[in-house]
Parts: sequence; structure tokens; C-alpha cells
Amino acid sequence: MMETGMTEKEQATMMIDIYTDLQRIKIAPDRDKEIDNQLRRAKAKLEALGIVTKDLIVE
Repeated sequence: MMETGMTEKEQATMMIDIYTDLQRIKIAPDRDKEIDNQLRRAKAKLEALGIVTKDLIVE
């Protein structure tokens, strides 16, 4: 098994966040707005960790 550097509890917390984010998108009255909000939040978290996000754009 590959070492991720995360504890099992941290991995579970991350997956819960992903799951609830997807639920929020599914029920959002304005899905595009919800997706944009979540992208901003994810970008802020990545940048706080020192990860450059400009190269992570999927086209």
C-alpha cells in the first residue's frame, strides 16, 4: 500500500468533505455558482499549502 502521509482519520475527513461538496452541487439552485464557490475554496486551500493552481486547469 502506498504511503500518503495522511492518517486514516485525515483521509476519512477529506472524503467526507468531497462527498458533502458533491451533495451541495447536486441540490444547489444555481449549480454553476456552487461549483465556482467550491473551486474558489479549493484553490484557497491549495494555495495555503503552497501549491500553484494555474497549472491545474483542465480543458
